[in-house]
Amino acid sequence: MKTRLRLKPPRSLRARLTVGLVVLLAAACLAVGVTTVLALEGFLVRRLDQQLAASGGRFAASLEHERDPDGDNRPDTRGQSVGTLGVRLLRGRATQAAVVRDDAQAAVPLTHADRRSLANVPVGESGHTIRLSALGRYRVTAVAGDDGDVLITGLPLHPVEETVHRLEGVETLVFGAALVVTAVAGAVWVRISLRPLDRVAATATEVTRMPLASGQVAMPAPLPTGDPGTEVGQVATALNQMLGHIGDALDRRHASEERLRHFAADASHELRTPVATVRAHTELALRHKGPLPPEVQHALERAHSESQRMSGLVDDLLLLARLDAGRPLARERVDLTRLALDAVDDARTVAPDHHWQLDLPPEPVHVNGDEHRLHQVVANLLTNARRHTSAGTQVVVALTAHPGSVELTVTDNGPGIPESLQPEIFLRFTRGDHSRSRTAGSTGLGLAIVEAVVTAHQGDVEVTSRPGHTRFRVTLPTVPQR
Repeated sequence: MKTRLRLKPPRSLRARLTVGLVVLLAAACLAVGVTTVLALEGFLVRRLDQQLAASGGRFAASLEHERDPDGDNRPDTRGQSVGTLGVRLLRGRATQAAVVRDDAQAAVPLTHADRRSLANVPVGESGHTIRLSALGRYRVTAVAGDDGDVLITGLPLHPVEETVHRLEGVETLVFGAALVVTAVAGAVWVRISLRPLDRVAATATEVTRMPLASGQVAMPAPLPTGDPGTEVGQVATALNQMLGHIGDALDRRHASEERLRHFAADASHELRTPVATVRAHTELALRHKGPLPPEVQHALERAHSESQRMSGLVDDLLLLARLDAGRPLARERVDLTRLALDAVDDARTVAPDHHWQLDLPPEPVHVNGDEHRLHQVVANLLTNARRHTSAGTQVVVALTAHPGSVELTVTDNGPGIPESLQPEIFLRFTRGDHSRSRTAGSTGLGLAIVEAVVTAHQGDVEVTSRPGHTRFRVTLPTVPQR
């Protein structure tokens, strides 16, 4: 099966402009070439017709009257150009046909098709083109003879065709060279003209590579606009205005984030002492040896539980505030294998109704980081798996070492995470069950802490989920083995 080659149109504006320029020039050259060729051919054919009219049919008339003693024709070739054709028709049949050859004449063999073409030449008209098998194309004219016959005189079109073909060749070479030179010069001119657009594209690409999601962002310097009346100047001006608006919006957003971050840190710090005080007083009241009314006992237990929960929430908010502020974490050699073992042991104790499994490499895997925070990452992932799956769910914690990195995965066969929730699963206060219950619901900060701590360790975290399979994958840089 043959495949058809399809020429793809150029994609870049520079290439399209260059190709368009060359195509327009080629069309103009073609129009000029066709016009000049047709004009020259018409002019030369009219000259032949004038020569035929000036000859008066003398050569053809000599075929009619001049004979030698032997009865042979002796046509008068004087003053006739080489290639002149003379034909005598009697009652529509060619009786004599000759052509001038170097001041002599030679008989012309005629085929049946030639005789039919000669018989169809109109009498008295100023020029007719025929093709003879032995001579080629001729321009002929026919006049009535003295003896009731028709005399045809013709001149060859071969010189006209040669001249026209020579002109076609010259035009092809000249126009071809003009197209090549125009293509090269046009490409250079278009490149120079569109150079400001390259700067626009480079600036736009630089903006796309900037971390615009958070933090302070330094926008690139404004572009030189040049002449604002040109399209390139208008694009550069519009881009500068857009970058200015984006920069202002990012500055306002960053200022708002900073105010919110300071508020969260200050509020958490201020709440820490009263929450700890409430917690201490409830613990003291619960250790009272005397009997307490049941409703008082229940109220104290609830106050103690909520104070513990509030204390954990305040600690989480303070941790996120510190990470947002860019405060450095501890950097030490951490055995990630042991952290996974400890975290799974703790999870088995808290949720023995789940099936916890470990898949660890034979050799310990070490990373540089904060041991306490990395333990918190693993613990939060296991807590998330326990809290959002039912009893009997299988949870697998696996470590896989790669050159220069380690991959920690927590996989469960629970109901999965809704697809609409997955893009924002690591945002703060995102809750899988949207529950506000103080017993079953979560604060929505566990996975946000995971993402913040992993990012602070130059790592990456992602989630893939479908019904029956949810996997959190954490990638961290490793340190060489000692």
